[in-house]
Amino acid sequence: MSLFNTLHDFCLEQGFDQTYWVAYSGGLDSHVLLHLLVNLRSLYPVKLRAVHINHSLSPNAENWSTHCAAVCRELQVDYEQQTIDAIASLGESPEAVARQRRYAVFSELLLPKDLLLTAHHQDDQAETVLLQLLRGAGPKGLAAMPRIKPFGHGLQARPLLDFMRVDLKTYAVENQLSWIEDESNDNTDFSRNFIRHQVLPILKERWPSVATTLARVSNNCAEAQQLIDEVSMQDLVITSGSVVGTLSVSRLLKLNPMRQRQVLRLWLKRLGFPVPGMIKIQQVQRDILQARPDKVPHIAWKGVELRRYRDDVYAMPSLHGHNAEQVVSWDLQRPLDLPGVGVLCAVPEMGKGLCADLKEITVRFRRGGEVCRLPGRDCSHSLKKLFQEWHIPPWKRDRVPLIYVGDRLAAVAGVFIGNDFMAREGQEGYLLLLDETK
Repeated sequence: MSLFNTLHDFCLEQGFDQTYWVAYSGGLDSHVLLHLLVNLRSLYPVKLRAVHINHSLSPNAENWSTHCAAVCRELQVDYEQQTIDAIASLGESPEAVARQRRYAVFSELLLPKDLLLTAHHQDDQAETVLLQLLRGAGPKGLAAMPRIKPFGHGLQARPLLDFMRVDLKTYAVENQLSWIEDESNDNTDFSRNFIRHQVLPILKERWPSVATTLARVSNNCAEAQQLIDEVSMQDLVITSGSVVGTLSVSRLLKLNPMRQRQVLRLWLKRLGFPVPGMIKIQQVQRDILQARPDKVPHIAWKGVELRRYRDDVYAMPSLHGHNAEQVVSWDLQRPLDLPGVGVLCAVPEMGKGLCADLKEITVRFRRGGEVCRLPGRDCSHSLKKLFQEWHIPPWKRDRVPLIYVGDRLAAVAGVFIGNDFMAREGQEGYLLLLDETK
């Protein structure tokens, strides 16, 4: 099937209600993709826009931007240009930084249902598979670049993945296209360029269809990963902990170690946390899952902490510093920002919560020795015992806001309000809510 027919079928399948954004660098590949879509627009109501990112890395960057704008004017394509600072810091990969910041811009542009089209082809896929293989990736990494995936508010698609670089060049020459050549593409200090210019040519001499073969490897790994994800999703459901968002240690230990690792990865991913490598995952298995029930182990990486309390494993952002000695006055009228803890809010509610008539209200934190009397109980209890009874994890106990009226403990935010301080029927009251995400 030809380039045009492939793109034709792809767009018919996706429809024409949304905008098709072309990531347009000005190079051969993206120019071919843009030209194909312009031709398709003569047959169908394609809403087409091109976006060019000036990375501010090459002395020719401004000339490239001018070239891209001129091409889009000639083709009557709406053109968007954005300039970013893609200079990597010490220790960062220049390729990774440029890509991350470029795609951040793309993500912001897409409206719901919009598609970002990139001109990746089979040679790009082969390079990606080799890169992932040399990094020691598993099936997920070797699946390389999917043909279509969720991205931002819309989708990212690579409709030309079945074609070789030579196919695109033939089209460009036949249609007399003019494109730019990025001098950085010849810099073999970059891993992808090294594979493109030094490794793949040698492999193609021995195995001429190596790019097609590696694309098949990618497809096979993508299918394998899909099966792994389906099994892991089932395991994730049956290993859920007693607290929402946690995992049960006892249920995880009923799985073999390989399935434990897959559940841990999927769990972290669904919670939005970075997934660590094999060594860290194995440390979680050893130091958290195998710990004695009376221990409270924790492991941290890249702004994430995993902690265990009793049978549950918690994942959370790294805890920030917190001054448990502070005493903060509060009039209940506005949210109270408590650094390292969250934002405490008082929500008006008739006949419920903390009585609105109370004076001299302060917010404090546990220091030890606090006692209080719960509604419906005749005697007082130590706050330490109550925290254990309420299954509040140890790392949270000195971060739970305590609301005092004068020198008396009136409430524990989000947990209880003392009998003597509750709003009665017909009285104005406040529900005390703590937003720990702030």
